[in-house]
Amino acid sequence: MGEAPHPMIDPMVSLAFSVYANKGGYALLLGSGVSRSAGIPTGWEIVLDLIKRLATLQGVPCDPDPETWYTNKFGEAADYSKLLKGLAKTQAERSQLLKAYFEPSSHERDQNLKVPTRAHRAIADLVANGHVRVIVTTNFDRLTEMAVEAAGIAPFVVASQSAAEGMPPLQQVPCVIIKVHGDYLDTRIKNTPVELAKYDPRMDRLLDTIFDEFGLIVCGWSAEWDIALCDALERCKNRRFTTFWATRGHLGDRAKHLVSFKSAEIIQISDADSFFADLQAKVMALTDLDAPHPLSRKIATALLKKYLADEHQMIALHDLVMSETEKLYEGTSDTQFPVQGAAFTFEELLSRINRYEALTEIVRDLLINGCYWGQDQHRYLWTRCLERVANRSSLKSGMFTGDWLNLRLYPSLLLLYASGISSVASERWGNLRATLVEPVFEKLNGRKQSLILAVYPYSVIRGEIADRLPGMERRYTPVSDWLFIKLRESFRPLLPRDADYEKCFDRFECLRSLIHADLQEKETGTTVQPLGRFAWKSFAAQGDNPIAQLEADVNAAGSRGPLFACGFFDGSVERFQSLMNRLKQRVASLGWM
Repeated sequence: MGEAPHPMIDPMVSLAFSVYANKGGYALLLGSGVSRSAGIPTGWEIVLDLIKRLATLQGVPCDPDPETWYTNKFGEAADYSKLLKGLAKTQAERSQLLKAYFEPSSHERDQNLKVPTRAHRAIADLVANGHVRVIVTTNFDRLTEMAVEAAGIAPFVVASQSAAEGMPPLQQVPCVIIKVHGDYLDTRIKNTPVELAKYDPRMDRLLDTIFDEFGLIVCGWSAEWDIALCDALERCKNRRFTTFWATRGHLGDRAKHLVSFKSAEIIQISDADSFFADLQAKVMALTDLDAPHPLSRKIATALLKKYLADEHQMIALHDLVMSETEKLYEGTSDTQFPVQGAAFTFEELLSRINRYEALTEIVRDLLINGCYWGQDQHRYLWTRCLERVANRSSLKSGMFTGDWLNLRLYPSLLLLYASGISSVASERWGNLRATLVEPVFEKLNGRKQSLILAVYPYSVIRGEIADRLPGMERRYTPVSDWLFIKLRESFRPLLPRDADYEKCFDRFECLRSLIHADLQEKETGTTVQPLGRFAWKSFAAQGDNPIAQLEADVNAAGSRGPLFACGFFDGSVERFQSLMNRLKQRVASLGWM
């Protein structure tokens, strides 16, 4: 946690995987550099031009330093609003004057000036596909809004303090564009150093929420003049996501300070257009890679529910589950994912993870809905599915890379978590037993063991590798957090509330840890309790405490509780409590980490 990204990874690849893996989890911070190729002037350039116009009206020269001329002439720093009022007396006249800076003439339109650029269109595509929902910009122009609207999304625009106060929750809008310095048709826009030094408290509160809850991609922003925006970034102390800072050249002192403060990853770019076009292309490539048609998932899930509800459809149910399982088995073959003689690179690791996730989508949906709705007579299907996917043919000879061999179990890890979380959510403990206790795994040496003793987060992805997964660089339990994020959307139809999903995820992991320790002690005489995100949450004791909640619920149910009735922990409250005490001691001993 907290290490620098792996030196073999192209920062652009890391960024694309982060945006793809954390869909909607990154916000953009755009400066004037994003609109530069459109021929849009910066706010300060407009001020200087307005000063020149004012000097011309007064019949005096102001070159070579319009700012100094204005200060000497009027005894104060240049003020955008006063300049406009001095040059145009009515609102209509002011609007007409400003339009010339931001809206294209017919000649400019023919030259593709003052219209959305490749960068704006790429950003709009990321918004339309749900990868970006929040855009913070210092720009006055409306090119971002225009591009997003052209992509079929109506953005909620915040260009004033009152709009910041009245906006709906961020989760309820497909796209919000926060124009921290205002809109060009509003004379209240911020331009001068005094104006840029402090924001209204309502705008500050909105920025605090965004910078706390979202990762950040910075492009076209120098940070030199925007004191209040810099202050907002420095108020955010969390490191949930990596900050990526795209720059054309060397950063100024203020930007360097923010990069250091945020532990940001710098990406050298030629311009904003190529940067965002490249990012959009890479994210879309990841999205399209090996993904089954969405209709296939919906049809498979609909058929599963139909067959589950009709006892006369057991054969059809069996054939559906096992045929999709077989497709997954073939799709994840050693031919498709070689382990012998395959050199390890982090880019290839991320590529394989993405392909595995796409290939498992249909079977994941079947297991999630099957374990949620299925009865005891269906349990054998979930067990057989997990065993088939996990037990590939053994490697007979040759050298292999251990990390590739371990990663071959990633589909099984996804399926085990999907089925287990669903069983916990529906409180179908027989289904939980069918996924955690009954599946058997055959090791390369031919020995057999319980599947969960072979398939758990750090048996699949080593800790030092997991720390470098996009967005996981500073996590206590990066693989667990990765799975939490990656499985969220699959559960949304059954668990629409984030709090319900989080509770079920944490409870499953806590139970899985206890059951793992129980089985391992019986099979090997040793006790190992793999930890997940529930551990540090329980240690911190801030809000929900997954360990304490599980212990309280099991003890309240007593020896007749459903877990013991299903045979977990040998049906013994004492056995459960002994394992629970050891788990609590281990969690406490870590300190945390």
